[in-house]
Amino acid sequence: MIKKISFLLLIFAFSAPIAKSQQALSKDKKMEWWREARFGMFIHFGVYAQLAGEYNGHQQTRGGAEWIMNRMKVPVAEYKALAEQFNPVKFNADEWVRMAKDAGMKYLVITAKHHDGFALFDSKASDWDIVDATPYKKDLLKPLAAACKKYGIKLGFYYSQAQDWGNPGGAAARKGVAEGWPNPDSTQINNYTLAHKGHWDPAQETSTFAQYIDRVAVPQVKELMTNYGDVAVLWWDTPTNMTDDAALKLQTQLKLQPNIITNDRLKRPNFPGDTKTPEQKIPNLSELDGQDWETCMTMNGTWGFRNSDTNWKSSATLIRNLVDIASKGGNYLLNVGPKPDGSFPEASVERLKDLGAWMKIYSEAIYATQASPIPAQTWGRVTRKDLKNGNTTLYFSVFDWPKNGELVVKGLKNEMVSAQLLNSKNKVSWIKAADEMIFKLPISAPNEVASVIKVEVKGKMQTWFGELGKEKMKTGSID
Repeated sequence: MIKKISFLLLIFAFSAPIAKSQQALSKDKKMEWWREARFGMFIHFGVYAQLAGEYNGHQQTRGGAEWIMNRMKVPVAEYKALAEQFNPVKFNADEWVRMAKDAGMKYLVITAKHHDGFALFDSKASDWDIVDATPYKKDLLKPLAAACKKYGIKLGFYYSQAQDWGNPGGAAARKGVAEGWPNPDSTQINNYTLAHKGHWDPAQETSTFAQYIDRVAVPQVKELMTNYGDVAVLWWDTPTNMTDDAALKLQTQLKLQPNIITNDRLKRPNFPGDTKTPEQKIPNLSELDGQDWETCMTMNGTWGFRNSDTNWKSSATLIRNLVDIASKGGNYLLNVGPKPDGSFPEASVERLKDLGAWMKIYSEAIYATQASPIPAQTWGRVTRKDLKNGNTTLYFSVFDWPKNGELVVKGLKNEMVSAQLLNSKNKVSWIKAADEMIFKLPISAPNEVASVIKVEVKGKMQTWFGELGKEKMKTGSID
């Protein structure tokens, strides 16, 4: 009983100063900035960047490079020794955040601790962190938090609450040896991991999962909630072996940041959080159910840095993904995996610049918009805004510019007020025909990736969901 009272007093001591400046808001008020943002940056960074997808001369067979410790079954002591080489001297928090802002992103989520258990901050709960285990010796999150504040970018932390392969007692998702490399001892290792709940090193089992939660996870989440100012997002990942008791202990720490937004990966199904998290895919219209969601996606094929992965998505694909997601009422969390020296891969930098160039002209069609009020169009995507005068603004993002200069918009029955090319003085004329409108456009597209036509119609329009929630939205674990 005495311990419980002490714990509650400690919570109060930490939360009191924050509560004065940050009163808890209603769900809709809390989500307001997030729903308006539409675009954020994900950053996967840690010791795994040092290996860059290769271990003992073998390329990792499957999955993102941040999973290399598990898939290659690297012994704990050997993996931790890698941290002695991890020295991100080119890390520049101001540069990272400025690149996010220039790309049009409104928030940033970084892997404060991924599944390998390595923390990018100075943790008192474990010495498996960037300050104690690397020559860098500095907390990476503090300058990042300061830069986010400077540039007006919301700060979020990814935290692997259950899986932890470096701190004793942490869970480990079982992956077959074949997902790492053709190890001749694969049968023996696979049998071992089957008998030991995914663990491959006895050092991982010197504590229980409950002890890990109490000794590492809970105090580290408390550190993240108290040492870095306002935290806008806590991005849980993989509830492997999670219990309700553990989830409640972790959730309690979030009271220190009463308006924090969380996802649906703490423990399913009874800890749904605020947002759904489809991964590496954009939901179909039939998966939408009116709830908040965010697609997280890589620029190439991996979350953490991997030398051999040069399969980069084009800038055009990334821009159209952003438009597609906004047209369905979701957010786009686009990942960068920095190199071990702390710099962004040049291919990522180039794509961020291209996104920024497009957003500089057309961001009005993305920020603070809602999902399309009309059925899907073959030529592109539609977003909308409700106007104070009771009318609706529609943004037609055209991917396939009509060669005959006539854009046919099906399902639009509202009376027209005006139409023009976005951020242009060029007006657009239209003709009404049954339940569609035909807009007369210039022969050449203003932007070869996505040109936007801004249209005002009379009346308030509602999101068109089609067959609302017919399919379940696939919301998986980062891998």
